[in-house]
Amino acid sequence: MKPARTLAAALEEGPVVLDGGLSNQLQAQGCDLTGSLWSARLLADDPEQIEAAHTAYVRAGAQVLITSSYQATFEGFARRGLGREQAAGLLGRSVGLARSAADAAGHEVWVAASVGPYGAMLADGSEYRGRYGLGVRELERFHRPRIEALAAAGPDVLALETVPDTDEARALLDAAEGCGVPVWLSYTVADGRTRAGQPLAEAFALAAGRDQVIAVGVNCCDPRETTDAAALASEVTGKPAVVYPNSGERWDAVSWSWQGGSGYDPGRVREWREAGARLAGGCCRVGPREIAELARLLRP
Repeated sequence: MKPARTLAAALEEGPVVLDGGLSNQLQAQGCDLTGSLWSARLLADDPEQIEAAHTAYVRAGAQVLITSSYQATFEGFARRGLGREQAAGLLGRSVGLARSAADAAGHEVWVAASVGPYGAMLADGSEYRGRYGLGVRELERFHRPRIEALAAAGPDVLALETVPDTDEARALLDAAEGCGVPVWLSYTVADGRTRAGQPLAEAFALAAGRDQVIAVGVNCCDPRETTDAAALASEVTGKPAVVYPNSGERWDAVSWSWQGGSGYDPGRVREWREAGARLAGGCCRVGPREIAELARLLRP
């Protein structure tokens, strides 16, 4: 259903439920995600599977769908032999597929266009380290064309997500400035710092005073990192916090597999809400079952 409010307005009224991990839902549907494009490959090869995955989260109660563009880049598509016009079309398709699932819902659903980090394009786990050896302006030049293509497709918000360090955060915020679409900024963190080791207060402060930013927080991290990070993000920026951790399992880029057990507990959403979170959901390895429970807990 087309939202009658902006997402920013909805956040002022109460918490909003994000979806969970798109890749694990696609795998549950039988999709093969091997290869450097990951789930973005299906934008060209099997887009119906992406829409079906979005629909699974809508049925679970998600109010925000994050598009399949996390690992979709002009450079990545070029390695597959696709030109810039074709790549731009696939980026736009990612928004259209999520919008189609949202429009078929019986409740308000917003579409967040995923803008993943530079490291996602490298497909070697670099987004969990950051510090790629590129400067802020180089990263901004990388991100700007993709942001422009996604913004042109008309999402409700851009999700600047899984950001590992402050250089990339600054580049993303600068690249998105003036695109006409609000954004949220979400870091991936470990041990109370960015993945590159910077203090979180310093990282969150980059979003303070930027009216385009409607929420700040963390994603794709251990669930145990989330409550303190949400409180700090809210305190530093004065904005709603966004929280969507992964299952707590660890990604091994060498074996291309997740290691360890799940520690995701939907009941933690009460802590997140008290800490200032208004956008809450899950990332990798968190599926519709967990999102359905989280949505149940957040219903008035």
